Amino acid sequence: MTELKAGDPAPDFELPAAELGTVTLKAFAGKTLVLYFYPKDDTSGCTTEAVAFTELLPQFEAAGATIIGVSPDSVAKHTKFAAKHGLKVILASDEDNHVASAYGVWKEKSMYGRTYMGIERSTFLIGPDGNLRHVWPKVKVAGHAEEVLQAVAS
Repeated sequence: MTELKAGDPAPDFELPAAELGTVTLKAFAGKTLVLYFYPKDDTSGCTTEAVAFTELLPQFEAAGATIIGVSPDSVAKHTKFAAKHGLKVILASDEDNHVASAYGVWKEKSMYGRTYMGIERSTFLIGPDGNLRHVWPKVKVAGHAEEVLQAVAS
C-alpha cells in the first residue's frame, strides 16, 4: 500500500455511523470533509482529539467542513462514547478495517515488545472535488484540531 498524499483521489468509503445510518464519500461530493482515523473510543488521546474537534465544530461548519472520526469500534460503542463526552462529530465504524486499509492507516504497531495491527492516528482533508488537500500522518493530538481548522480555512 502506497502512502496517500495531497492531490490523490480520496478512496471511496461507505461506513455505518451513529445517528446517520451510513456515511459515504459520495454523500459529501462538492463539500469539504475532514476524515480522521483514531485507534479506540474512550482512551485518553482519542477522547482528547474528539473533544477538540467537537469544540471547534462551529468554526469547521462555518468554513464549510464536515468532520467524521473513524475507528474499529462498533456503532454502539461510538454512541456511548459520544454521549459520555458530549461529542458532536460524526463517528463511523470500520470494524473490518477496510477503509483504514484503503487510506493506509491500518499498520503494524508495537507496544511493550509486542507487535500487532492497529490504526495509526491520521487525518485527511478531502476537498469538494474528492481529492486529498492535506494529509496528517502519525498525528500528535495536542493542537491538531486547530491545525486542521487552519488548513480548512485557507
